[in-house]
Amino acid sequence: MSPFVRNILAVLLGVVAGSLLNMSLVMLGPVLVPPPPGTNLTTAEGLKAAMPLMQPIHFLFPFLAHALGTMGGSWVAARIAASNPRRASLLVGALFLAGGISMVRMVASPLWFTLCDLILAYLPMAWLGLYLSGRHQTKIGPKKF
Repeated sequence: MSPFVRNILAVLLGVVAGSLLNMSLVMLGPVLVPPPPGTNLTTAEGLKAAMPLMQPIHFLFPFLAHALGTMGGSWVAARIAASNPRRASLLVGALFLAGGISMVRMVASPLWFTLCDLILAYLPMAWLGLYLSGRHQTKIGPKKF
């Protein structure tokens, strides 16, 4: 398999793996931290209506879903990439950041959460995923004197 194809597959598999982790945490969140009574979080309209009733604890699992999904997806991309794990990892982070920005535009959330989420959950976690992959260092050949 050519390195170009393998790098594309690395990014795609990273996005899929990160999305699965993200959705798993999004689904687990309401089980562990029940939403306010009488709210429907399954639709964008219900989420918008419930937003004023939410306490800071209700934002924990969405943040974890975004952060850990990005980190896991970046880790997968970095581990699979053939030639440039940094580029693959950060591309996954950038794609998740784009998804986060689109989510903020669709569902208004408190400013503190929006800033925390967009600043901390995507690109820093992509860097962390790259670092944890063990492929963050560039390969340097033997020094010539």
